[in-house]
Amino acid sequence: MTAMAADAAVLKAGRIMTDIMEKREPARKSAREIIESYDGPKLRIMEVCGTHTHEIFRLGIRSLLPDTIELVSGPGCPVCVTPVGFVDEAVMLALEKGAVVCTFGDLIRVPGTKMSLAGARAEGARIRIVYAPDDAVEYAAAHPEEQVVFLAVGFETTTPAAALAVRRARDEKIENFSILTANKTMPNAYLALRGSADAFLYPGHVNAITGETECRRLAEESGISGVIAGFTAKELLTALAVIIEKSKTGEPFFVNCYPRVVRPEGNPAGLSLIREVMEPCDSEWRGLGIIPMSGLRLREEYRGYDARVRFALPKIEGRPNPACRCGEVLQGKCRPSDCRVFGKGCTPEHPVGACMVSSEGACAAYYQYGAK
Repeated sequence: MTAMAADAAVLKAGRIMTDIMEKREPARKSAREIIESYDGPKLRIMEVCGTHTHEIFRLGIRSLLPDTIELVSGPGCPVCVTPVGFVDEAVMLALEKGAVVCTFGDLIRVPGTKMSLAGARAEGARIRIVYAPDDAVEYAAAHPEEQVVFLAVGFETTTPAAALAVRRARDEKIENFSILTANKTMPNAYLALRGSADAFLYPGHVNAITGETECRRLAEESGISGVIAGFTAKELLTALAVIIEKSKTGEPFFVNCYPRVVRPEGNPAGLSLIREVMEPCDSEWRGLGIIPMSGLRLREEYRGYDARVRFALPKIEGRPNPACRCGEVLQGKCRPSDCRVFGKGCTPEHPVGACMVSSEGACAAYYQYGAK
């Protein structure tokens, strides 16, 4: 990290500094000083967000950490946690049902049981890369003779856009549009990972939608500690310093270290839209299995836009490549470099698992930055 970046990390007076120091220490330390001078018990911190993983590598923050602080990756990459069976469903829609499948680019090369969407496209399937769910609605409106399916993958951050696309299709009576849902919500995933880390770095962009309530409840009711973190050098170092200081109390804690973006109430309009169009359901996560009430599906009044219903899809049990350890990486049980195919049989050009495909994947980060 450059001296400029480190200097920018000085903890300033105000809400966060008051919270972590609790007015015990008149002399303010910089975040870097707090981190580098830590000599307490070992701390295991889980980076839930894939963007955090990449930024921590890019900014050189890992080089500042003493041996007593360990950063591990978690299930914060939406493409990575999407199960193999979802890819198989999408391939079936494209090859057997004749649908035009619209998707974000990262999902194209994620391996399914037999093939990826890229493989299906090579066999003649119509796969379109879009940049927003509304692009798929536009395409459906312009091609009423074709059935168009958008692959709705993501957390609370992107779910409002998928919900808005469904509502638009209903309002404009675009009957040839539907979505295949793999939308997930984070709180119950944290419960499933309780004990995997001493504290979580909560994803700032997710909490920009959801606010503080659920994370605060996790600390107060379930004893799960964590801080909401931003993405700059200053914000990430501040978040890590807060975890160090708050951990010294031995009590569960929650701090919003990203108050310039994350408001306590989150984004009420986005949350309202999600609640209008979707409802909670059990959901399968790669590596974590079925997590109760951690997914979202379309409500009954919008069920006609559910691709599983429209195409009467059978339940598909996907089979991941047994050589791939993505599931363990997403649980913080191993590092990407512990996988025997990492950097050998599995590279960004020829990925074996989703964590190497996605731009937010932990394996992609470790490969890009040559981490061990």
